[in-house]
Amino acid sequence: MRRIISGIIYILSAAIGVLAFVYPFFADASRQPQASAHTQDAPLITAALVGLSVIALLVELQGRAISAKTVALLGVLVALTSVLRFIETAVPMPGGFSPIFAPIILAGYVFGSRFGFLMGTFTLLASALITGGGGPWLPYQMFTAGWAGMTAGWLARITHHTGRFRESIELVTLCAFGFAWGLLYGAIINVYFWPFAAGPAAQAWTPGLGLWETLGRYGAFYAVTSLGWDMARAVGNVALILLLGPATVRALTRFRRRFYFEVQPDA
Repeated sequence: MRRIISGIIYILSAAIGVLAFVYPFFADASRQPQASAHTQDAPLITAALVGLSVIALLVELQGRAISAKTVALLGVLVALTSVLRFIETAVPMPGGFSPIFAPIILAGYVFGSRFGFLMGTFTLLASALITGGGGPWLPYQMFTAGWAGMTAGWLARITHHTGRFRESIELVTLCAFGFAWGLLYGAIINVYFWPFAAGPAAQAWTPGLGLWETLGRYGAFYAVTSLGWDMARAVGNVALILLLGPATVRALTRFRRRFYFEVQPDA
């Protein structure tokens, strides 16, 4: 029963995230200045996401009986990854490169989609508190990083059935996944402000556009404004996964085998 409740909480979190991204398209967002976009709803969305994430973690502890050491590891990984983002702000990186996404992807890959979602959301929250990077964009960054970690857990189910070539396929798959999310992260984040942005008619959104025309204009906007910036993040993800991925996966896998367990109800 608790497992079902936990699943419902994650589904509700995902639904809130999708709704937060798409509702401006149905609220004539073009009339609102871009500078004030989401200033009123962002605190509510952040509170909802943090609250649901904490509840989900408590339900996981009670229902699946995740080891306290695993929860402690989540806290340690979030802290370490947040420090990486602090270093990123102190030492400017090329383009949109950030060292925080490789750890989120690798943790989600080893510990599963739920752990990955929590790792992504709490990392962006903690790093924003450390670096002073809070703003109306924060909940959207938290959702997107959480989705990156969550889908990494799904990826593990594919590579776990690849036989004796598993390690090679695993590394190639993780690199491709990291590259894809380097671009996807920027493409998704842009949606939070694009309906409010003014620009050339071929790139701006206006009420009444059909789905395909909206996608076409957004594609043009993304290619012109963000593709080069996000490409640095994608390439950086691949470099970090190639450099640290195998050793990190082995270390986290050993930890999981020792401390991650299920509690069976009494007979």
